Amino acid sequence: MRDAPIRFLFDYISPYAYLAWTQVHDLAARHGREVEPVPVLFAALLDAWGQRGPAEIPPKRVYVFKDVLRHAYRLGVPLVPPPAHPFNPLLALRASSLPMAPDARRELITRLFRETWGGGRGITDPAVIAEVASRVGLDGAEVVRRANDPDAKERLRAQTAQAVADGVFGVPTLVVDGELFWGFDSWPHVETRLRGEDPVDDARVRQWKDLPAAAIRPASRTR
Repeated sequence: MRDAPIRFLFDYISPYAYLAWTQVHDLAARHGREVEPVPVLFAALLDAWGQRGPAEIPPKRVYVFKDVLRHAYRLGVPLVPPPAHPFNPLLALRASSLPMAPDARRELITRLFRETWGGGRGITDPAVIAEVASRVGLDGAEVVRRANDPDAKERLRAQTAQAVADGVFGVPTLVVDGELFWGFDSWPHVETRLRGEDPVDDARVRQWKDLPAAAIRPASRTR
């Protein structure tokens, strides 16, 4: 498993996923790994685990945008809010999931992220997705057509369902040799894992999993 690709689960709606995408390939290359991008629908992850998204909690929404601006400044990565947020990322996610060469997929994802968070037009307009796909050497009109086909919709549903089955609850999530790392701030832990120095082992995990709960909030207060 130590030569397995790093799986990168993402949704364009997440600015942290955008920042992570700008860095993940260098991280993987430092450890002789490839990156396997896996588009998933963040909203479906939230529904599966009974969570609210950061943009649905007003003070958290403001905090997140401040936080990503600070990260972007530190990294030297351009960051401009999209035309609207939240927005519907389904077509872009389906397009990014279509069968294609790895290099084309990487460039398509890069350009769609830039259209979202790099001062672009957003990615809710099929014409924008078609244009971006054409710029990476694909047939843009055909990409949009295929992204609307039932099999493309089912592919994204299946990828998201598998993510839930694997315990993924947010984006970005990196899967390194079966271990999940959620969020851009987990990067140092990913590096530690890839060096074979992860302090987490099965015995310590069992301590937390088996720890009894001494208080439980009423269901009406969990959302």
